[in-house]
Amino acid sequence: MFATPAFAQTAGAAAAGPQAMLIQFLPLIALAVLFYFLMIRPQQQRMKQHQQMVASLKRGDQVVLNDGMIGKVVRVEDKEAGIEIATGVTVKVVKSMIGEVRVRGEPAPANDSKS
Repeated sequence: MFATPAFAQTAGAAAAGPQAMLIQFLPLIALAVLFYFLMIRPQQQRMKQHQQMVASLKRGDQVVLNDGMIGKVVRVEDKEAGIEIATGVTVKVVKSMIGEVRVRGEPAPANDSKS
C-alpha cells in the first residue's frame, strides 16, 4: 500500500561514471594549479632572493632591518651580523631579520627643501 516502485538505472549512466568524475574534479585541479602559480611560486622566489641577499652580506653595506632601523654592517658571522645604528652603538641581529641591503651609491633624500 505504501511501497514505491523501484526503477532500474540505465546502463549508459554507469558507463559515464569515470568520465563524469574527471569533469567534476577538473575545476579543482585547475584551481590548485592557479594557486601554485599565483601564490606559492612567487613566495619561493622571494625567499630565494632574500637568502642570496643575506648570504652576500659584507662589511660596510648599509642595511634596513625589518623593524625599519637603518645601519651599517660592521661584522658578519654565520647566522648573525653586527650592525652599527649610531656612532659607537653596535647591535647584534639575526641575519634573516635584515629586510633590505641598500647600495652604497644610492642617493640620500634631500632634506634641504625650502617652502
